[in-house]
Amino acid sequence: QVQLVESGGGLVQAGGSLRLSCAASGRTFNSYTMGWFRQVSGKEREFVAAIGWSGITTYYADSVKGRSTISRDNAKNTVYLQMTNLRPEDTAVYYCAATSLQVGPLITIVRNYAFWGQGTQVTVSS
Repeated sequence: QVQLVESGGGLVQAGGSLRLSCAASGRTFNSYTMGWFRQVSGKEREFVAAIGWSGITTYYADSVKGRSTISRDNAKNTVYLQMTNLRPEDTAVYYCAATSLQVGPLITIVRNYAFWGQGTQVTVSS
């Protein structure tokens, strides 16, 4: 139903900015809540941010709130995560994902997402 491909990761200096993109395919893209997660080796996948189908409702983890902005362009079938003032602890593989659930506490749960991208590495140097 939905295929997702992340891009935009790389090496960035602490305090810098990065914009991740998630290109989606599938006619039902506009009906999905889209989320970003991140994972460090040996740790659980962690919720970062999510955005509702209309692009109006957003939800952020406390760890990135105020430093990140999630957005979507439904005409381009693309979701973005703009990250600023990056810290070394932001280093992780970042994944985008799609769920049929509405934005709310339940969309922070990994198991509630049916579709996932392959991930893109973000490394923040000190």
